[in-house]
Amino acid sequence: MSGRFGLDGHVAVVIGGSGVLGGAICHGLAEAGAAVAVLGRSPERTNARAAAVEASGARAVAVTVDATMPDSVEAARREVERQLGPVDILVNAAGVNSSTPFLEIDLAEWQRIMDANLTSVFVACQVFAKSMVEHGAGGSIINISSASSGPPLSRVLAYSVAKAGVNNLTQYLALELAPHHIRVNAIAPGFFPAEQNRALLSEERVAAILRHTPAGRLGEPEELVGTVIWLASTRASGFVTGAIVRVDGGFSAMTI
Repeated sequence: MSGRFGLDGHVAVVIGGSGVLGGAICHGLAEAGAAVAVLGRSPERTNARAAAVEASGARAVAVTVDATMPDSVEAARREVERQLGPVDILVNAAGVNSSTPFLEIDLAEWQRIMDANLTSVFVACQVFAKSMVEHGAGGSIINISSASSGPPLSRVLAYSVAKAGVNNLTQYLALELAPHHIRVNAIAPGFFPAEQNRALLSEERVAAILRHTPAGRLGEPEELVGTVIWLASTRASGFVTGAIVRVDGGFSAMTI
């Protein structure tokens, strides 16, 4: 099974790798054998995550990036490839949330949420896909969507709209990049405690979530790792592209 799911010889970039979910993904990819580049806005947190991955015996580098700016992402790509070689796995795990109601949200906040959750995915996919095409070896792009991508959840208007855009972008790019042997998929997590949603997970809201989740609990970050490794491995998921894979404890299956 290590031959089917192992990632020896691969180079993975995780944008948002210093966060809770992105960090678990970094460690999981490294455990599967990939060299891992941790990309994020905070030099301190990004360096700390890369050091923790290296301490496990894997190759890892940290690169600071503004994921919404093409020049910054392009510079990060060049630095990663200088240190680790051509990238063939990209995970877009960065994101921020907001609970501002529709009638109160202003354009600046709306744009901030769109940029962090959708524009950043567009930019990274474009920058790294161009490099994958140039190197000619194909690749796997994995975007982190959300259970809120549809139907939308209450109290997260802009975030829900942005994540719905991630799903649409993922499926469009699966079509566009298939001739280059680049697969593009998304994972739609359910409720996993992380920095971006901690303020929204009040006791009352968690109780409502659990009533709607057949598994009866919140997710653990490590429970995303298996799906990421499956989608990253061409041997394991070579015929999977354009998929939105839900890892939500059954949340999306509950109707009443």
